Amino acid sequence: MDELSQYVARQLSGCFPDRSIAAHSIAAHVAAAMERVEYCFSRVVIKGFAPGGDPSFNHLHTDQYAMFLYLLSNSVFRTGGDPSLAAKAYGLNKALHGIDAFYEVELPPVFFFQHPVGTVLGRAVYGNYFAVYQRCSIGSNLDGEAPVLGDGLVMFGGSGIIGRCRTGNNVCLSVDAIVMDADIPADSVVFGRPPAIVRRPSRRRVTERFFRVS
Repeated sequence: MDELSQYVARQLSGCFPDRSIAAHSIAAHVAAAMERVEYCFSRVVIKGFAPGGDPSFNHLHTDQYAMFLYLLSNSVFRTGGDPSLAAKAYGLNKALHGIDAFYEVELPPVFFFQHPVGTVLGRAVYGNYFAVYQRCSIGSNLDGEAPVLGDGLVMFGGSGIIGRCRTGNNVCLSVDAIVMDADIPADSVVFGRPPAIVRRPSRRRVTERFFRVS
């Protein structure tokens, strides 16, 4: 834990050289983030996250490190820590991995990033067991209305959910599918984009490809 705190502190200081950050000043936040990492990773079935059921974290595994940096920035925000530290951890994640997951956004306890370059996770109510790929977008519409997402949402590359939307549990958005100001029932697969959106029922629990779901 001390080595990880030192590593992160050096990265933050190098990326944002307005002032040097000491490892001891972020150690408690790193520990809080790693506690959340342990809980989350223990429920991810993708290779490298929990071999044999035991959570494993590798700072050189970029998807894992992107998830860690989000949790670090959010943990700083949750505990009322230094806002500049939360902003820097968020900015470092954006610089290293090309993902925009703002520290005020509350992702669920169990989630998974798969090479999330170009993904923007904005304001929404996120359900548990959330998996997202590259170039995905979630956010509010021009009226400030944000999505409410059910458990077990999987977003494949280029998909998006924008505005006044509600999704049921066990919903999968196929490649480049877009949902805008529309509701999606549970156990559905979504194709296309407005006005030619297509919803098909599905009995397959896609989340089980990614998570140990109780």
